[in-house]
Amino acid sequence: MPATIEDVLDVALTASTRMVRFLYCDTSSIIRGKATHIDRLKERLETGIGLVKGQMSMNLLDQLQTDTGYGAVGEVRLVPDLSSFVLLPYAPQCAAVMCDLIELDREPWALCPRSILRRQIARAQHLGAHVQAAFEPEFMLGWPENSGFVPIDQGLCFSTESMNRGARFIMGFIYALERQGIEVEQYYPELGHGQHELSIRHGPALQAADRHVWYRETLRGVSFEQGLEATLAPKPFVDQPGNGCHLHLSVWNQKGTANLLRSDDGLSDFGRHFVAGLLAHLPALLAITCPSVNSYRRLQPRAWSSAFVCWGYENREAAVRVPSVYWGKEAASTNLEIKCVDSTCNPYLALAAVIACGMDGVERKLEPPQPVDCDPSTLSEERAQALAVRRLPTSLKEALAELENDSLLKEVLGEDMTRVFSIVKSSEHEAFAVKDVDYELTQHRNKF
Repeated sequence: MPATIEDVLDVALTASTRMVRFLYCDTSSIIRGKATHIDRLKERLETGIGLVKGQMSMNLLDQLQTDTGYGAVGEVRLVPDLSSFVLLPYAPQCAAVMCDLIELDREPWALCPRSILRRQIARAQHLGAHVQAAFEPEFMLGWPENSGFVPIDQGLCFSTESMNRGARFIMGFIYALERQGIEVEQYYPELGHGQHELSIRHGPALQAADRHVWYRETLRGVSFEQGLEATLAPKPFVDQPGNGCHLHLSVWNQKGTANLLRSDDGLSDFGRHFVAGLLAHLPALLAITCPSVNSYRRLQPRAWSSAFVCWGYENREAAVRVPSVYWGKEAASTNLEIKCVDSTCNPYLALAAVIACGMDGVERKLEPPQPVDCDPSTLSEERAQALAVRRLPTSLKEALAELENDSLLKEVLGEDMTRVFSIVKSSEHEAFAVKDVDYELTQHRNKF
């Protein structure tokens, strides 16, 4: 990827680019931005583009929450990360770049999600840990019809019928991802009507979060280009399975030569401590990894969506899963999967929070309970207590209350982001509480 302003200009001009989007992901995980004309690109790469601070007080309905303290007064700069510059295959003569939110004194703004993630990356590195990660989204694909959504297929899970019906879109999607330097891992149709999953290659934590934003942008861009609609909403339809966005991560030494999670009999001491840290903070973490009203329609028992605080080996009902490793690549493929994540999360905040919780367990040498080897909803009350299994919050309001009582996660977000995040997300809870189910489903389906 380009490393200097001259490199960016050379790539942009060679491709006959006319407009370059300066993007950021806001408090409600809406991807927003401004665009500059190619004639002003060099100047804007040097100066950034102005953004009113009140934009981070918008909820997903574009309702400004004035009690955050941020409104019409005050400005930050959208400052591009040159290494993230890409040409957009689905938008003719357009390119885009990820941006940090920087104060006018050139310091990172307290509400800059990428800067919050960078702090946790640096903290982990200080402790000798380098995090590799990948978000693994599910989505539904359909045709727009009378302001509605008709799934592109009704095939069975993993069926070749669904592969065939989605082939033109999927190949266009893969092509667009590859054009942006994003390597595809695997693809298959999922359980729901029109539901598909396409996973991409892992990378360093900041790059992994950027890639999830590019994934979302590319999914919607290619679907629009083909006259289709795609949604990553957690629960687009009441009678269909939900869309998760499982987060896979591994933790390596600074040289990248040893997977710190791995031992010959499964997880290392480091790995167990990391899992214990995740479980200790999971109810509060949920407010960041599943931060929409719609998220909690998906997080139900016996739905393979991780409705309980627990962990296990190859247990798809566990919130933290240790997947099986690949033959001959045992060390390289040892990773953790956090299942209670969906695409309404801001990936920078979600990954920052996950890293912080795991490393908290490592620092405090926490030990997890015994792994769960069954569906946690089937456990007796006595057995659930012995395994420390408990129900996760069942609403955004409950999860936000847990966040308010979690000192570590409030420190990770910082005082300003914690306050603004809580106000914005609470406003969404209140806004949807007075509307019917169809309104909630439609709004989330359209926004994500």
